[in-house]
Amino acid sequence: MRADRLVSLVLLLRQRGRLSATTLARELEVSTRTVLRDIEALSAAGVPVYAERGRNGGFALLPGFRTELTGLNHDEALALLVAGSRRGTQVFGLGSALASAVLKVVDALPESHRDTAAGVAERLLIDPETDLLSRRVAAEEVPDATAAEVRRAVLAGHKLRIRYAAAGQTPRWRTVDPIGLVTVRDQGYLLATRSGADRTYRLSRVLAAEALPEPAQRPDRVDLDRAWRDRGTRFRTGGDQVAVLVRVEPARREDLVTTALAVHTEEAEAGGRLRLEVTFQDARHAEWALWQLATDAEALAPQWLRTALRDRAATIATRYGTSP
Repeated sequence: MRADRLVSLVLLLRQRGRLSATTLARELEVSTRTVLRDIEALSAAGVPVYAERGRNGGFALLPGFRTELTGLNHDEALALLVAGSRRGTQVFGLGSALASAVLKVVDALPESHRDTAAGVAERLLIDPETDLLSRRVAAEEVPDATAAEVRRAVLAGHKLRIRYAAAGQTPRWRTVDPIGLVTVRDQGYLLATRSGADRTYRLSRVLAAEALPEPAQRPDRVDLDRAWRDRGTRFRTGGDQVAVLVRVEPARREDLVTTALAVHTEEAEAGGRLRLEVTFQDARHAEWALWQLATDAEALAPQWLRTALRDRAATIATRYGTSP
């Protein structure tokens, strides 16, 4: 919306000083011509913005001009600044809105706190793109238009028509009653019902979406955290899951439990190692997870998993037992 863009333009000039039309256009994701029109609109509205010509010229505000945005204390503003570093907002198509909000938050702070809060926010990093081993976190791409339409239906309480590409199936249209949106490790999910049955859709697989005028059939209030846990429980207890008894070194416990679907029992053995009963999605998942832990873990049961790991190790040993 233009009003929001004008506010963002003023805040950019307040916080960063003189900026060229090209820089403003890039920051606001509009054309240079749109920026020039917005500058004229601000001037007509009495905002003291002026142009400096020349090689290093641009637009600036008269010193001392300030907008007012009250009601936030220092910690509240800091919380929003930190939230601005979370990439999960991109999943719901809110990245540009959050960037605009952060500008307003910074401007809302008293002069004495503004630099302090911005400096503190720079020292807090949430969900970086890679871990310590430089493994990139695979963030899913959801087109802004699709995310906005899904979000509109969820918040307005309207039925939603989506073209969904389920794994291994031909994409097709379906109409659902949206309940809420969840993001987990940069993967977005739509919680909904379809013909009264619970459904969970991955947003990256929604190829198109259309919010319908009909009201959704859903309760007025929802405990989204509980709904997510319930669906997770059903997911972990259905399908071809397998239970595995594992002995693992304490230093690798987290690697094991973060890979498994669930941990059922855990106890310490006399030698310091841990014995856990965990569940994996299927046989292939179990074999892959235990192989990643190498000699730091041992599958105690079932026997078919021990056999599969032994055969894999024997194949590797044979391959590297001779010169290439």
